[in-house]
Amino acid sequence: MEAETVAEALARVDERYPGLQDRLCEPGPRLRPHIHVYVDKERADVDTPVRAGARLDVIAAISGG
Repeated sequence: MEAETVAEALARVDERYPGLQDRLCEPGPRLRPHIHVYVDKERADVDTPVRAGARLDVIAAISGG
């Protein structure tokens, strides 16, 4: 998909899977503390640019004991 920023990419995914963005982002928007986003293997935030052909990974932190 085409998007200029991580925030725009997440909004586009939310169009396809309604409610997903609310699980990934807090109002603002900003990423929830347990969500990590990478653009081409580099840690990113909602304002990070996404170039054409970039790989975007969204990973939820997992913890336990």
